[in-house]
Amino acid sequence: MNLQDFIKLLRSRWVTICVTALIGVLAAAAYSLITTPLYQASTRLFVSTTSGSSLAETYQGNRFSQERVVSYAELIMGQTLAQRTIDKLGLDMSAEDLQAHVKASSKVDTVLINVDVLDESPVRARDIANTLSDEFVAMVRELETPEDGSTPDSRVVVEQRASIPDSPVVPKTARNIGIGLVLGLAFGVALAVVRDLLDNTVKDRETLESITGTGLVGSIPLDKDRRKQPAISFDADNSLIAEAFRKVRTNLQFLAVDNPPRVIIVTSSVPNEGKSTTAINIALALAEAEHNVLLIDGDMRRPSLHQYLDLVGGVGFSTVLSGAASVDDALQKTRFPGLTLLTSGAIPPNPSELVGSQAARKLLRELRTQFDYVIIDSSPLLAVTDAAILAAAADGVLIMARFGSTKREQLAHAVGNLESVGAPLLGAVFTLMPTRGGSSYSYNYSYYGSDSGVIAPKVLRAPDVAVQESSSSDSVKEVEVEDQDPTTSSSGRRRRRESSD
Repeated sequence: MNLQDFIKLLRSRWVTICVTALIGVLAAAAYSLITTPLYQASTRLFVSTTSGSSLAETYQGNRFSQERVVSYAELIMGQTLAQRTIDKLGLDMSAEDLQAHVKASSKVDTVLINVDVLDESPVRARDIANTLSDEFVAMVRELETPEDGSTPDSRVVVEQRASIPDSPVVPKTARNIGIGLVLGLAFGVALAVVRDLLDNTVKDRETLESITGTGLVGSIPLDKDRRKQPAISFDADNSLIAEAFRKVRTNLQFLAVDNPPRVIIVTSSVPNEGKSTTAINIALALAEAEHNVLLIDGDMRRPSLHQYLDLVGGVGFSTVLSGAASVDDALQKTRFPGLTLLTSGAIPPNPSELVGSQAARKLLRELRTQFDYVIIDSSPLLAVTDAAILAAAADGVLIMARFGSTKREQLAHAVGNLESVGAPLLGAVFTLMPTRGGSSYSYNYSYYGSDSGVIAPKVLRAPDVAVQESSSSDSVKEVEVEDQDPTTSSSGRRRRRESSD
């Protein structure tokens, strides 16, 4: 994983990282709230020795004091001094409890000892610190005084007494929150990396093409409006998702230039991968390019196209195959120009036998002669065998893969089902692509006019235009334009009048 992949990972898993960081901060804040506040009172002790008459003796005395400091610090934190302090103040605690709240420290090559005492009460913290220091001075006097009662070689003086602390030193809320934030971010990043390594869904073009063995025909972005209205009005819609379907339409034209596919199966590995919505809008995109398109609901188990297009679903594909109705009676014109729908019809008890019958093959050959394109929305490949059976009689298959949802083994198994029946796989389509983050693909076009500001973009056609001039008046001439757009099935002619000026 290089730096760019890591950045993409962070952008795609930012929710996980933010949630863990928030949990870390909340945990640190909760810990700070439930921690009992402790106040710290401090004293400082000075250790000295009897001065000598010469410089050498003075130096030896200082070295003696510095050596004593380490031992004295241990005595201050000992059980004996703690018990003496408790007895002096009448504290309701054990010597072990007091020892846990006393700390003595000294700097190297000095004769000073710093004594810190923690307690829940600021006044009691001061009293314990001062009493502890006084008792230690007395203890040192007892320990260092010789048996003959002569002057001891070492003595301790309380150089600085404790005062009442103003604010608690425990808990350190800001430090705790900072540590919680850092630990939360670190854990979030680690969790994101682990989840990405364990994630076996299809989320990039390379993986999709390697599993399917074919190219990526298009990437359809996630559009929440399609949940309410799956069909896009291409004549007035230039949104990101509409342009994505136009790109799929254009790519379909170049999949096989000499023998372009006309009967196309749209399927997926498992349900809920945007298969039906994609089939509808591919058909609408082809119809927008002035093709005569037939959309067939080939899912006889869970039909849905008649509901999406507000048509009657009682008579359709199954009734035609069973001979209960003719093709002309079953075809229904939609509200979209150029698009005809053949619904699934009544749900039969034997869908697989119907779609695999000779009647189904004969019907598809007949419909091929009537329409420029026949788009069949079939059932998922791993759910039932209907899609694979239909695919064997079609010109090719478009397989859908939902971004971040379709598992690699599911897609590989679905492709294997198509290969087992010899169905040609035209390409793959990514559905429900995120519109934000490192895995999104988006393009933004702006059009400006001289009068009214922004103008809606128009579909550009006719990359190759042959112009023929016909005789007319001196100032006006008629020009006949032959549209040779590869997205149209036949050359269309239109006339326009141009000023010769």
